[in-house]
Amino acid sequence: MKLLKEFKEFAVKGNMMDMAIGIIIGAAFNKVIDVLAKQVLLPPLSMLSDGTNFQDKRLILREGVTDASGTVTISEVAVEYGKLFEVFLDFLIIGFTVFIVVKAMNKLRNRAQDTKDETVATPKDIQLLSDLKVLMEEQNRLLKSQVSK
Repeated sequence: MKLLKEFKEFAVKGNMMDMAIGIIIGAAFNKVIDVLAKQVLLPPLSMLSDGTNFQDKRLILREGVTDASGTVTISEVAVEYGKLFEVFLDFLIIGFTVFIVVKAMNKLRNRAQDTKDETVATPKDIQLLSDLKVLMEEQNRLLKSQVSK
């Protein structure tokens, strides 16, 4: 029962929900990146390379052999470097997009935590800590002035 109670607390705290939301958004984001790479970026690259379809590019190590009835007797062995290029392009797009999103989030967080910036409402916990810091500095000045007298 204790294990079930701990799991229930874990799930209710939001950790599991945060993970589930992240996985769902990640899956949807993967579809967007897949279309962006395959349908938007690769066709112009293919046109620049004289109509080459990168997904079909491969280095054949051994040709496949079929008999008269069309049955494959020896299967083809090939290094499909075109797919590697496509996946690498996906990786670059995802990496750059995540970099831009994290950079924007950090900028917004830094603006929100800046107590001197009047354009953005400072969160209450940050404001409270800032007020405490000011009060402690004032108290330290008063104590130092009393000690030096």
